[in-house]
Amino acid sequence: MFCLWNILFILMGILVLKNALVAVFFYREIKAAQKMDPAAKSFVEILLLYQGLHALVSHRLAHFFYRLRLYFIARFLSQVSRWLTGIEIHPGAKIGRGLFIDHGMGVVIGETSVIGDNVLIYQGVTLGGTGLEKGKRHPTIGNNVVIGAGAKVLGNITVGDNSYIGANAVVIKDIPPNSTVVGVPGRVTKQDGKKIDVNLDHIHILDPIMQSIEDLQKRIERLER
Repeated sequence: MFCLWNILFILMGILVLKNALVAVFFYREIKAAQKMDPAAKSFVEILLLYQGLHALVSHRLAHFFYRLRLYFIARFLSQVSRWLTGIEIHPGAKIGRGLFIDHGMGVVIGETSVIGDNVLIYQGVTLGGTGLEKGKRHPTIGNNVVIGAGAKVLGNITVGDNSYIGANAVVIKDIPPNSTVVGVPGRVTKQDGKKIDVNLDHIHILDPIMQSIEDLQKRIERLER
């Protein structure tokens, strides 16, 4: 019994130490979650219960082994994380500071993806490739980018800083900074050079195609009158 209690205390100590280290080294990511998720009630809740944070912690460790060319260990860690969190991040992906993956189920981030700082990714997002080519084949995401639920960003393309990709958009071409992208395939609506607010109302994103159709409808109505 004495040995059992010792083992339990050791395990609890390891768990407390692990969470303390995460709180220190991932402080910026936890604060990003507090800022971007209105459902977040406390720092401790995010630290212990947010699968997006857990996936990111696992990725940092897997990426460390990947850089050491210990590819099997790196991939093993990433697959365990995928099983636990529902988020698949290839250990080769390069991720900046302040990333927040909201809900996260079904998110896939490919091997040569590069993600900047303070990026917000919703559930069901794919940063994928478009073929069997070698080298850089996944997207580069700039700083302060928001990627809506179900969006697909495919190929060796660049999404500029401060851009917003609408829900279920399919992006296969470079996106300039300060842009909103909607539709399939993704089409750009400039945002007048202003930084996208991470609390942007998804319902009221402007669709350039629908705007054109509405303008044509108004012209037809004027001609008929």
